[in-house]
Amino acid sequence: MIDHRSDVRQGRLTFWVSAFVAVACMAIVALSGWREWSSRLAVLKGSETDVANLARSLTQHADDTFELADTVLNVLVGQLELEGAGPAAIAKIQTFLTRRKAANRIRAVFIYDETGRWLATSEPVDFARLNNSDRDYFQHHRAVADRGTFIGNPVKSRSGGQWIITASRRFNHPDGSFAGVALTTIDVDYFLKFYRGFDVGRNGSIALATAGGIVLARTPDNGYTGRDLSSAPLFKTIRERPAAGVYYFTSPLDGVRRLSFYQLSSRYPVLLVATESEDDVLAPWRRAALTRIAAVLALTGGLGVAGLFLVRQLHLRQKMAAALVAKEADFRLLAEQSGDMVMRVAVDGRILYASPSTARILGWAPNELVNTSALAGINPADLARVEQTLSALMNGEAEEARITYRTRHREKEEIWVETALRVTRSAQSGHINGVVAISRDMTERKDLEDRLAALASSDGLTALANRRHFDERLEAEWDRARREGTPLSLLLMDVDHFKSFNDRYGHQAGDSCLRSIAGVLAQQARRPADVAARYGGEEFALLLPNTDAGGCEQVGERIRQAIEDLGILHALNPSSRQVTLSIGGATYHSFGDKSDCTSLIAAADKALYAAKEGGRNRLVMSGQVVAWPGSIRA
Repeated sequence: MIDHRSDVRQGRLTFWVSAFVAVACMAIVALSGWREWSSRLAVLKGSETDVANLARSLTQHADDTFELADTVLNVLVGQLELEGAGPAAIAKIQTFLTRRKAANRIRAVFIYDETGRWLATSEPVDFARLNNSDRDYFQHHRAVADRGTFIGNPVKSRSGGQWIITASRRFNHPDGSFAGVALTTIDVDYFLKFYRGFDVGRNGSIALATAGGIVLARTPDNGYTGRDLSSAPLFKTIRERPAAGVYYFTSPLDGVRRLSFYQLSSRYPVLLVATESEDDVLAPWRRAALTRIAAVLALTGGLGVAGLFLVRQLHLRQKMAAALVAKEADFRLLAEQSGDMVMRVAVDGRILYASPSTARILGWAPNELVNTSALAGINPADLARVEQTLSALMNGEAEEARITYRTRHREKEEIWVETALRVTRSAQSGHINGVVAISRDMTERKDLEDRLAALASSDGLTALANRRHFDERLEAEWDRARREGTPLSLLLMDVDHFKSFNDRYGHQAGDSCLRSIAGVLAQQARRPADVAARYGGEEFALLLPNTDAGGCEQVGERIRQAIEDLGILHALNPSSRQVTLSIGGATYHSFGDKSDCTSLIAAADKALYAAKEGGRNRLVMSGQVVAWPGSIRA
């Protein structure tokens, strides 16, 4: 009877063990599948980040190219409207254009009168009878009085025969009537050559198009220049979409499923789309996933076969392994040859053993440390954290831990120590009887980390906070001001006519000027929470937490006066003939709405614009801005 009951118990145990092994195997397979799917998403996410960074960079490149064309057009239109389009003025311009060397970005420059007749060009062609009144850009300027730069659809050049992108502006007679068009052209091949320098995979592509969906340039080219994609889903819904974003689509040009990131230029009506083939991106993942899945299936099969035997032996082997590992760990950690400091600490916190390395690391001989508290000499700021870690180990909440803290050296100042802790157990009872601690001096590494952190958050020229650190502090102080209901003030500053200063006195003098201004700002950032930063180029910012509008205005005026008192000569600053600052200030104290910290920057920036438009060398608070002028800051 007893044997029968024993067999029943063993049968039940076998059933439950078998069930456990089956569930474990299924769980392993399920977790493996989940991991592979997560890995797939991570691969796609990484690729999204790559194409996003590429799209942003190439959009900036396109903006810079069109801005260069815009600058050339501004100069030409200004001269034409100032001197007119008479023979003498045109001859002067033609002489200039003839001497102009072709640049990589700007291929050619043209001027047409109100009838489309060619007046001047940088191209070496006979244009006496040429007329461009049939071109879309010419008809656009003749019909529309807008004075801005018009980015046209790509066309075949009549002077060179190649595909070009046109950027043009209208110029007027003194009475405001249409006088003609100034035109610059950019070779499509310029963009294609530039885009070929980026690896987007075998089936990836980079495309620059107008916001209306006309392809300006695309690599690989395959004759897509000028193709109308306005009916594609991206361009049909572009007005409802954000200015930039990830976009998965099947290309209407070659039918390839692609992962892309589009970026709509904020300055010109163009759109940049950088893509990678989804199959190309996932191909390495698929190969690796198949290998891993096969390995997991083989492993789970082996586990299923050996499961019963392993589970039956588990309890005994665990006890044997625990005793063996504990003895081996004690022996290894207490080895006298270790260059690290090894200690055995009892449950009550006393040091039972200290290795000879304590003399090198702490300056104390081992016998001087035995029977003293392991917590003696630890910096009070770190003491509670170390006590909590030791307590968790002694209570069995963890088997091992790693902690970094400061402790006293016998002869030096405090040093940084990294300690690895492991629980030790009694061989007889298995109860915790202390911990073994292995420590090493991390002072040099900690100092290096602190220096690297400081370099990462400061501007190399002025030693002020850099833009990234300023943005982080602004968000943190914004959140704190919102929680506590305290005011938050910001001063944005711009050196007046600094480009002229650089051109006149050289970049070394410009750098010296910026350092002098930074010194003034550093002196005015008197509180620990104040943040003086180089915001970009000749622009500076000063963040003033817990400061109302009155305090902000006082600080701003002190800074303006201090810069003026420096007396740095600036002959091209017409107001004072010395370096001055225009300052915009803003204070935010109403945090009940859904605004974020960008609203504070926008308010200060508008005030800065007003200060510059009002004559420079002045401070304007955002509350003083009544009507925002339409002119553009120099």
